[in-house]
Amino acid sequence: MSQVTIYHNPRCSKSRQTLQLLREQGVEPVVIEYLKTPPTPEQLSEILQLLDKNPRDLMRQKEPEYQDNGLDAPNLSQEQLIAAMYAHPILIERPIVLANGKAAIGRPPEKVLEIL
Repeated sequence: MSQVTIYHNPRCSKSRQTLQLLREQGVEPVVIEYLKTPPTPEQLSEILQLLDKNPRDLMRQKEPEYQDNGLDAPNLSQEQLIAAMYAHPILIERPIVLANGKAAIGRPPEKVLEIL
């Protein structure tokens, strides 16, 4: 198996459950605490492509930063939305697991088993 990476928030129960599930499967992933080390805009673009999603699909739209920065404006480009996720990583849905050239969001945590 290729390297497995989890974009993790230790304060999020789903993220903790996903990390535990990976370890129960015998996988010790590279853990990136994305609030401290956010994925670059290029990495976010790649993750979105792997997920086959647009930026808003990966954004936590109930976070205050979403409204405060006017990110609900329909005329914003994909690049602008990705830049906002990089500037405010709290907006990124979590956890995201990368493995075998694929990506999955751990909601529910078992979803990541599909890409292992």
